[in-house]
Amino acid sequence: MSSAHHPAPEDGGPRFRAFTPRDLDGLLRRMSLTPAESLALRAVATVLPFRTNTYVIDELIDWTAVPDDPIYRLTFPQAGMLPPPELRRMADLLSAQAPRAEILRAAHEIRMRLNPHPSGQLDANVPVHEGRRLTGLQHKYPETVLIFPRQGQTCHAYCTYCFRWPQFVGEADLRIATDDITATSAYLRAHPEVSSALITGGDPLVMSTDVLRRYVEPLLEIDTVRSIRIGTKSLAFWPYRFTSDRDADDLLRLFERVVASGRHLALMAHFTHPQELRPPVVREAMRRVRDTGAVIRCQGPLVAGINDSADAWAELWDVTTTLGAVPYYQFVERDTGPQGYFGVPLARGHQIFRDAYARVSGLARTVRGPVMSAMPGKVCVDGVAEVAGEKVFVLHLIQARDPALVDRPFFAAYDEGATWFTDLKPAFGADEFLPGLEVG
Repeated sequence: MSSAHHPAPEDGGPRFRAFTPRDLDGLLRRMSLTPAESLALRAVATVLPFRTNTYVIDELIDWTAVPDDPIYRLTFPQAGMLPPPELRRMADLLSAQAPRAEILRAAHEIRMRLNPHPSGQLDANVPVHEGRRLTGLQHKYPETVLIFPRQGQTCHAYCTYCFRWPQFVGEADLRIATDDITATSAYLRAHPEVSSALITGGDPLVMSTDVLRRYVEPLLEIDTVRSIRIGTKSLAFWPYRFTSDRDADDLLRLFERVVASGRHLALMAHFTHPQELRPPVVREAMRRVRDTGAVIRCQGPLVAGINDSADAWAELWDVTTTLGAVPYYQFVERDTGPQGYFGVPLARGHQIFRDAYARVSGLARTVRGPVMSAMPGKVCVDGVAEVAGEKVFVLHLIQARDPALVDRPFFAAYDEGATWFTDLKPAFGADEFLPGLEVG
């Protein structure tokens, strides 16, 4: 692992070890798979990214419950993640030991059919400064800019559902990343309406503290940036980043510096299942982060076969609240990659959300959902109702490209099978949901 990533501990603490597709056969020997089943999983891992680590394998997965264990399903390839014709094509190439170039070409063709960059990521969201496209930034909402540090575009382990899967497949044309800190600062100074910077990935906390500091400290020199967010799965997949990694204390001191500057610092922590919160080291890591003055806000998507039950979400929100974190978003699985396998219909998703929401205290009802990060913005499914004799979805935009659309209710015709915003049609025979609201 390069020096840009977090270093191994020097005090005898746990050492990070990653497992990638070349290790998959060995890992799958823990299971009683037929040769055909093993081949299918290798075929998926040839198209979609696979990476896990010793902590996930030893501390989070219950191997007696595999293949139904939720963390196994969260991190290991499943045959259903590819459409059957694409799965057969890749399996046949691997079985025939086709030339590597042919395998890579087939994998690329399949990826391009999986909608690798939804919701305008490579066109509508890319800002321009002094005539130059800043391809490592995303500016979808007026007050928020996303920053993708080049050294942070990997993760401690990859989630099978991840909508950012194109970052990890080794194709430069699909990757969003920057190391041009000067251009990033210049853009933010030129756009004083931007009050919040979100450092994301990948996972920025795979970087060493020294590298992360290069991206964070310039933000402290821009008065109009009042909040800094760091999107991370490390609390779930490598909590030692905050406890015993060699520069764990340096990382926490960096957090303290951000807070001391008068800014709000939020760790946007991705927790998908309550199983990720059970190891004692996670709780210690969360305590150490909170002691710096940073706020932990928890979010994750509703994913079929992993957390598609009210029990899972009620426990997740209850435990994170008990640990001092803030439940933030329950997302809808995005229209990219293996959505066909992991997506939950909106009607069922809202029922799960409502049933879980009803079981938690008011402290946990900060959570919003189910939310779709769609082309026009964050579309929230508020419920199902009968209006003027028609069964409809009631929706509103929590956030929008056009601020005039925020928090305006609108209606979609009820569709029991709809899994994404583009599956919906305006209710009552209308031509549009709201004036100016583009489905895209």
